[in-house]
Amino acid sequence: MPIPHQVAFKPLTKPEVGVNGYVEPSPGKSEILPKGSAPFNARKLDSHVRIDHDVEIIVRDGCRLYVDVYRPRSDEKVPVIVSWSPYGKKYSALDMIFNVCNWSCCLERGDVSGLEKFEGLDPAWWVARGYAIASVDIRGAGNSDGDAPCMGTQEAEDAHDVIESLAKLAWCDGNVGMAGNSYLAIMQWHTAAQNPPSLKAIAPWEGSGGIFREQFCRGGWFNMSNYDLITTLVIKGNSGVEDVAEMYRRSPQSNTYWKDKRVDMKKINIPCFITGSDFSQIHTMGAIRGWMEVNTDKKWIKWSGYQEWFEIYAVPESYLELKEFFDKYLKGIDNDWEKTPKVRWTTLPFGDKDVTSDIVLPDFPVPNTDYRTLYLAPNGSLSPELPNQSSTAVHNSEDQWSISKFKHTIAQPSRLLGLPKVELYMSCDALDDMVVFVQLRKLSKEGKELGQLQFPFSRAPVDSMDEIAQTDRVSLTTHHGSIGILRASQRKIDPHRSIHVQFPFHPHDEVQKVPKGEVVKLEIGIWAMGVDYEEGESIQVDIMGQYPGFSEVAAFSKPRPDYEKNKGEHVVHFGGEYPSRVILPFIQQ
Repeated sequence: MPIPHQVAFKPLTKPEVGVNGYVEPSPGKSEILPKGSAPFNARKLDSHVRIDHDVEIIVRDGCRLYVDVYRPRSDEKVPVIVSWSPYGKKYSALDMIFNVCNWSCCLERGDVSGLEKFEGLDPAWWVARGYAIASVDIRGAGNSDGDAPCMGTQEAEDAHDVIESLAKLAWCDGNVGMAGNSYLAIMQWHTAAQNPPSLKAIAPWEGSGGIFREQFCRGGWFNMSNYDLITTLVIKGNSGVEDVAEMYRRSPQSNTYWKDKRVDMKKINIPCFITGSDFSQIHTMGAIRGWMEVNTDKKWIKWSGYQEWFEIYAVPESYLELKEFFDKYLKGIDNDWEKTPKVRWTTLPFGDKDVTSDIVLPDFPVPNTDYRTLYLAPNGSLSPELPNQSSTAVHNSEDQWSISKFKHTIAQPSRLLGLPKVELYMSCDALDDMVVFVQLRKLSKEGKELGQLQFPFSRAPVDSMDEIAQTDRVSLTTHHGSIGILRASQRKIDPHRSIHVQFPFHPHDEVQKVPKGEVVKLEIGIWAMGVDYEEGESIQVDIMGQYPGFSEVAAFSKPRPDYEKNKGEHVVHFGGEYPSRVILPFIQQ
């Protein structure tokens, strides 16, 4: 049932033939695309593909949803893998990545067929391996009834009902899986927590576990992120879509509505193949909490070294591993999947080197991690010893280039892999609140601040980070280091809900303003990092009042009101009675 809370909606643009892959609906139509054909002048089909268009499924409240099913030509019974999102069941990677993204995310047209739902699996490959792919227009999307939700119980219950209906169709053997990136991954968490009987395995690749804390209101700082663009240019429907900006205006604190957006991972008890990366500005900690909390020992996590769409479509091992996983749990094939290491990680070198992947770990966080404290110290340094005298560093919170920086040079080759945290003592004379942003940067031996390319250089149009034009330095191409965010008035911590002492849980259930000039302690969990350092390279803690990540996505909503913004100088107090510090996760290489 929908949550007992009034939800605001805003209008959607109606679907238009030729826009975002939309075509006139054709319920009951079935067609066969021949093996070797290239329907969209892209990847060729590895087999004949039957498409059942606009299959109608009625969910528990009578809402009609429409699904396109891609399956083998014969009527052999096969398992089905569901691609669930509001983006349009015929809105493909070709529509999105090749028309919108810088460098087309280093994909080539031969990597995808155009049959794939954007961020979902490509039927051109999967149907030939004995699977059906179901691409769903969720409630409110395309010609499906209703208003489009934004994750949570309503959407999860819809997914439950669609899964059980698909499992009963004549061509389905009763086994259903889910796969895909981002929205498709987030909804796997939500759906699996509903425990639909026919859902046998999920593969949430890059999926947030709670969009209040990980996307829209991270650390108590509201940001529409990419959802403005999605609801304006991507999702098309005949009614409306949840208006999360209005919901935040009504309640900037955690409430029934926002709690419904956070998955209870402990309810998930089926096999999970999880991926994540340091790169995502949304999904990193959802993947980690999923790994730590899902209620099954049949779980695997692989940390990626490339941008998520490149990883799923252009890395051949991705589909091969995913097939072995689904062969085991959807087809019951006695293969070697369960010999796969449970935890495999990737570390980033930054600069012009490629990543180091498939590092087998005993667990995550790594047991016996050496959590080393480095104290903020004078002259912008980080010291293993607490300075005797107290000092301050000051930056203008309204200026994105004003940053308090503290660095430490690494004395020997080191691997930092896990959950970093900072504890800062800070004050502000101009306002009774502060939004504090922290980023961990890597510096070269010469002191240059480095970035990490999110693609292999072999696929990129550049041979060096220095060659990347400023306009191409965006969230899908480069990564500058892991980030932590906290609004000082939201500094309250519930240790019983923290997944780790290094990652404090802020309940966001009350406002604790900071009297002007008063020094307060802030504990800020920084999102996971995996970075290798050579002797002589440095780690730098940047503390600032403006978001250091990328915000290149066009905004279609009103600017945030002034009372939410930072004002004046932020003062970082360190040394003596103010033991401001960073705690870093060193592991053995």
